[in-house]
Amino acid sequence: MIREPGRLAAACADARQALRSQGRRGLLAAVGVVLSAAMLAAAIVIAEGLGNGFDRAVKAADLGDLIVRFDPQRTQQIVKRIEALPDIAGFALRTEVTSATISYGAHMATNAVGEVIGAGRRQGFAVVSGQRLHDHGREVLVEAALASAWHITVGSWLRVRGLGRERVVGFAEGPDDVGYPLAAPRFYVSRAAIDARFGADPDPYVNFAEIWLRNPRYLGEVLVQARDESFGLRDVQFATRGGVRVLVHQAAGIVIDLLVALSVIALATAAVMLAASSRAEVQRRLRAIGIRRAVGASRGHVTLTQALEALMMAVPAATVGTFAGWLATYGAGNRLLALLNEPGPGAALILPMLGGWLASIAIPVAGAAWPAWTAGGRAVVSLLRGADVARARSSRRPRPRRMRRRQAGGGGGRGGGLSSLGARLVAARPARLAATVTMLACSTAFILLMVALAGTLSSLETDPQELGKHYQLTASLPPAAAALVARIPGVAAAAPRYELHAADGYSLGELVDVIAYPRDDTRFEAPPLVSGRRLHGDGQAEVGVGLADAMGLAPGSELLLQLPSDRQLRLRVAGTVSSLDDEGLVAYVPAAALLADDPSAASQIAVLLKPGASQGAVTAALTQLGAAPQQASGAVARGAPLVAVLKTILIAIAIVDGLVCLYALTQACSLTVQERRRTVAVLRACGAGSVAVRRLLAGSVLALLTPAALSGVLLERLILGPALSKLAAGYATLELQASAAQVLATVGGLVLAGALAVWWVARSAMRESVITGLAA
Repeated sequence: MIREPGRLAAACADARQALRSQGRRGLLAAVGVVLSAAMLAAAIVIAEGLGNGFDRAVKAADLGDLIVRFDPQRTQQIVKRIEALPDIAGFALRTEVTSATISYGAHMATNAVGEVIGAGRRQGFAVVSGQRLHDHGREVLVEAALASAWHITVGSWLRVRGLGRERVVGFAEGPDDVGYPLAAPRFYVSRAAIDARFGADPDPYVNFAEIWLRNPRYLGEVLVQARDESFGLRDVQFATRGGVRVLVHQAAGIVIDLLVALSVIALATAAVMLAASSRAEVQRRLRAIGIRRAVGASRGHVTLTQALEALMMAVPAATVGTFAGWLATYGAGNRLLALLNEPGPGAALILPMLGGWLASIAIPVAGAAWPAWTAGGRAVVSLLRGADVARARSSRRPRPRRMRRRQAGGGGGRGGGLSSLGARLVAARPARLAATVTMLACSTAFILLMVALAGTLSSLETDPQELGKHYQLTASLPPAAAALVARIPGVAAAAPRYELHAADGYSLGELVDVIAYPRDDTRFEAPPLVSGRRLHGDGQAEVGVGLADAMGLAPGSELLLQLPSDRQLRLRVAGTVSSLDDEGLVAYVPAAALLADDPSAASQIAVLLKPGASQGAVTAALTQLGAAPQQASGAVARGAPLVAVLKTILIAIAIVDGLVCLYALTQACSLTVQERRRTVAVLRACGAGSVAVRRLLAGSVLALLTPAALSGVLLERLILGPALSKLAAGYATLELQASAAQVLATVGGLVLAGALAVWWVARSAMRESVITGLAA
């Protein structure tokens, strides 16, 4: 009896020999494993990186449960108020200096935020490179995103107006806000070091507090108490850890959900195609399996040989694919995380990537072992006879005489000729046909969705009118100057635009961007209405979908806002609107109602130009008035790097998705030729050349592409587009539907992939001799 080690060695030897004999068939199967592994790896990198990025940042920075900003107050006064709050585990105070001027090389910013931090273990940010600040010397920490954008290195010198040259000792990430350029650049300096240079203040002013609770479940009660304790303070703004998390999850949700769903489809398709390929390969080897069984090989030995053959092919292919997927998305994912002030996944990726790698190996191995196990259980006589699937009732081999007539007639005749025959050959495998068409349809829909999403991001970045901003310019002038601006040649209308930040009056857990105009005038700003109606009168408001979701508002609900003046504004919600500004946490209110409770609300003049007017001429006229005009920006204008990173990720996904489509078409054609070798051999014996074989395969490809393209377009139009438009950041409704040009380009790409698959498979089929095919 053969010992187990000898049996394993014999199976390995047989597997190596069989793998060498596969040639192009084995190469095609390996490509399928590479692509499925790459798609799965890309999904893991993005899902793990973005999905858990905020939690990693919170843990690294020890972010507080409650963040409070207020007008500058003496430290002892704030300490007394915080110590009066319940369930306090600790707090840290600092001074935020806004509108600071910093410069490095050719870069300069006048809106930088300087964080003057005091002593203490908890600070709410993490030093990700370099070292922490000392209590002496000219040292500064800069935000990691700022360092990346300005190419700042540890040890270089940053110039800060008022402080002079400061040596950069490290890079920091604070997850309480996104990074530069999505937000103003931030840097950190030590209060002790500044006091050592300029003299110490025994009770310095602070305007920022970060609070940690013993039990975060009591955050709501602490917020209510904090509101009472904040009496007398101005410009009080509360932010919770959960509120910060919302923005990150909304921004990342689009990419994560899209990529994971696409990866599941690609992986399932690869599994179906690899299983079909393995089954077809077993069909080719039925006689060889019968001979092995006749000389005493066990059913287990046959199965083990087939599984080892698949394993030898899958291990290197899965390794290459996993590395390729990681390489395609890891860098872009980390750049996106840096913009969000979050660390990369690092070693946390090892276990998920290992799981994806093992799954990419297990699928082809299982797909090869099962048909071998099934075949090994058949009678030896049946195996020795062979069982070419061309004998299936649904696809009987055409008679040679009929083939001569079709070839002579150029492919015409009853049934549509060679193309029709190719379609029928594919349809003879309905399960595989359905799986391939489903995969191609889903891939088409996803590609269209990604193209539409990329176009939408570009539009939001460059076109303010995409989300209802109809004015083209703003001018820093008092409200009374609106009439003067309106008389400038080229100006159609001008009106004061008031804007301030208020807090949710019920829980103080959300910060709301409040925008007001003197009249119910939609000429200047009118985001798309989602529900309800436009506001009318001084007692109504329109709210963003994000604010409505966060506060549970609907048309007819009461909106309660805590203004910086310490007064409350109560309005009735007239409708909800789609807005990407401030993550949809926005409220449009009448100016009269706002000014009644906060007369000091900041304002600027919104300028609406006449059609064809010269924006440069109007800008020059406003400059002469001392208005400091600015062009109205898109919803994500400051987020151009974020848009660029998202586009990079989408392009990488689209490329892999396109390659998966090419593989599916090539594998479908290859399986058709492999399973119908006798049919192809009969055609060639009757005089058919490479053109006829291509026409046969073209019919097979068209049978796949026609329903797939139609289904993919409908899937994107009716299901995925509307669903993702609501998912898009969760706070705005966008029209994510591909244009006619994008649809034509995508379908053209599928046709090109089909043509490449037909050319490659036909070229391979013509290399086999007719005698070999007839003897199969």
